[in-house]
Amino acid sequence: MSEVACDTCPRHCRLNEGAIGFCRARKAEGGRVVAANYGCITSLALDPIEKKPIAFFHPGENILSVGSFGCNLRCPFCQNDSISQSGLGEVPYQVVSPSELADLALKVKRERGNLGVAYTYNEPLVGWEFVRDTAKEVRSRGMLNVLVSNGCAEESVIGEIAPLVDAANIDLKGPSQEYYDWIGGDFAAVCRTIRMLHEVGCHVEVTTLIVPGRNDKESDIDEVSAFIESVSPEIPLHVTRFFPRYNMMGAHPTPIATVFRLADVARRRLRRVLTGNC
Repeated sequence: MSEVACDTCPRHCRLNEGAIGFCRARKAEGGRVVAANYGCITSLALDPIEKKPIAFFHPGENILSVGSFGCNLRCPFCQNDSISQSGLGEVPYQVVSPSELADLALKVKRERGNLGVAYTYNEPLVGWEFVRDTAKEVRSRGMLNVLVSNGCAEESVIGEIAPLVDAANIDLKGPSQEYYDWIGGDFAAVCRTIRMLHEVGCHVEVTTLIVPGRNDKESDIDEVSAFIESVSPEIPLHVTRFFPRYNMMGAHPTPIATVFRLADVARRRLRRVLTGNC
């Protein structure tokens, strides 16, 4: 059987039957590429929505947060590498159907208070079919869907997901394709995702992690802010402090003064700028 191309993200992995994609979550099966992580839940927690981080959508409330495994980027500073850089059989998981997860979210709502489901922790869009199917079930129970994503997905995927998502936090990790070459992503695709989500009426917030020596110049954050401004100056931007993680354990944390200074730069264009990890 000839190889097939995955159309989930701009990487477009070409896979022979049985092969796993770069993201470690998608597999060639029966002449098509499917989500090998469909329903495979590695992480489940009731989190404050501010932890996503989302600051201006139902503040003070909690949301059932769920993650699987796999990611289509290779950020050397990843905070969730134990699941994002793992594949099938490399991390413990429990298989849960979309209806089971939606029922659990409703049960938690009645017992403890819960907005709905947040798709987070690893990169949820490498298993976008599960996000789509679960989001429909969650909506049918009168609850909300929140997406926390790197945004590096094809237009067809975002077109399926965007109408089902009530709020999202998208990482705009750097100001250019040059930055995204370092982490293995596609800058234009992320910008398109932010714009598409905003255009369908989803509440969108953006996070930029400030990594010393990589995106910590004033011109870097000004370029990030300029793009967000072109979509809407009302979109909140979280300017966040880096701490050593994963393959950057030898690096130094971002100076707090740098985060505050760059946040002030972003405020020249955007109306709602927050600082994180400070």
